[in-house]
Amino acid sequence: MTVRTHTQEPVTAELDRAALDFTPWRFWADADDGQRERQLALQAGLGRERGYVLGERCFVSEQASVTNEVLELGDRTYVAAGAYVSGSMRAGRDCSLNPYTVVRGDVRLGDAVRIGSHTSVLGFNHSMDPETEVHRQPLTSAGITVGDDVWIGSHVVVLDGVTVGDKAVLAAGAVVTKDVPAGAVVGGNPARLIRWRVPPAGGRAGTGLALQVRDFGDVAREQARALLDRCWDPASGLFVDAPGKAPTVRAQCDAVAIADLLLAGAPPQLPAHEQVARLRSWQDPATGMVGELGADLAPAPPRPGLFDPAAGYHVLSVGYALDLLGSAFPHPVAVVAEATPRDVIDGLERQDWHAGAWSAGHWVDILGTAMHWNRRAGVAGSPGAQEALLGWLLTHADPRTGMWGTPGGADGLLQVVNGYYRASRGTFAQLGLPVPYPERVVDTVLEHARDPRFFRPERQNACNVLDVAHPLWLTRGAGHRGDEVVELARDLLGQALRRWSDGEGLAFQAAHPSTAGTPATTPGLQGTEMWLAIVWLLADLAGLSDELGYRPRGVHRPEPVDG
Repeated sequence: MTVRTHTQEPVTAELDRAALDFTPWRFWADADDGQRERQLALQAGLGRERGYVLGERCFVSEQASVTNEVLELGDRTYVAAGAYVSGSMRAGRDCSLNPYTVVRGDVRLGDAVRIGSHTSVLGFNHSMDPETEVHRQPLTSAGITVGDDVWIGSHVVVLDGVTVGDKAVLAAGAVVTKDVPAGAVVGGNPARLIRWRVPPAGGRAGTGLALQVRDFGDVAREQARALLDRCWDPASGLFVDAPGKAPTVRAQCDAVAIADLLLAGAPPQLPAHEQVARLRSWQDPATGMVGELGADLAPAPPRPGLFDPAAGYHVLSVGYALDLLGSAFPHPVAVVAEATPRDVIDGLERQDWHAGAWSAGHWVDILGTAMHWNRRAGVAGSPGAQEALLGWLLTHADPRTGMWGTPGGADGLLQVVNGYYRASRGTFAQLGLPVPYPERVVDTVLEHARDPRFFRPERQNACNVLDVAHPLWLTRGAGHRGDEVVELARDLLGQALRRWSDGEGLAFQAAHPSTAGTPATTPGLQGTEMWLAIVWLLADLAGLSDELGYRPRGVHRPEPVDG
């Protein structure tokens, strides 16, 4: 039995006609003669009354709002039901504005641009005068230009002033605030490079910062063997941080991290199994700690307790170096495995969070990382010890800064921000847990980054920049002040890229008249390892990390340890 309306026309016929407004790519194949005549009459009226220029076999839905001052549609371009189009739009052939698309302002689309439903392409903006209500302010328009063969997914927002290159893809939900290179696939908020739909010709398409990042990665890989050779001491069979220095535990670990990043393997100066055996032999079986090398090139016994500050960082550096080499500590970190929840709380309370937040964060980082290595080894530790650590941090984070410790004093926010990096790295970041008050963390870091004492280019050092880059990367999901974060990341990144010294790597400290010639301004393994990680974090915030060709996997890995 066929259901009919009061006009005796099948209901399915009415539904089919309505569907063509939402699937206009079917219109000229499926529409009946009456529908085609009605569409052609509509287009003729738009041309006659408004001066619109429409090509062959275009479609403009009667259910769309089209109020342009200028409208040009190439052959087979269509505007679906629910679309809102205003301003000046010039589109090439075979373009689509799918249902509920918004295209406003000065917009130019090339050929074969496909725009998904509920997407907004906004080629205009308001000014920002705080003395005048927004709706009373004049509009500005830099315009949006989209190249040929571009796919813009659903729920995308493209903001004024953006140029999208040929064959690019804007992934669903992307918020595009910056130009998109030809052939790039971008996504996220703000949109960043995900991969290439069409790889750059010769690997060198694009200019500016993206090209600088790519060149930096290429040069670092080409010179990795030379900078490791420079810091290899054949007499001891060990690495030194820089020529003329004594071998240290950290230098061996930095060499492993650099080789993993740039050479995708162990340092070539010594077989990997020998490096593993040596690093494992340095762990004190009684405490689980690793002391510093003495004159006899053997590690000094660590002091008992939770912990020996001189040996503390080796829990991170040696542990992660062994991990990169496919191995692990032979013994648990006993001083942590034996710590009770009360010991953990007492240790946290003993830290000088008021005047020494960095040292306090350092202590937390060691504790959290030792718990991780013990858990990897199947040593659970005292029940509730890790929960005590995380619970104390959660309940003691300052809701004004998102951090631990007290800002102020001669160093401003330096201690608090640097301590936050260490404390959050060893706990929340390492475990993949959300940090408390992420928006306040962003506010605090951005305020600190304006302090010229630490962030003028000639005054920067690896610790201070890392301790800004990592918290911003860790809280990027909040989307808070995203444009400012990207702007800062791009500025710091551009400065860092210029510091590479051919065949030597990077120095911990930037050159400055007051520090010139000091060990901190001499390129070495520590500075190189830290700045390589910093460059990746900043590049990722700026949407350029794919250009580097490496991703940290050691102490400064971005993912959780078990992610």
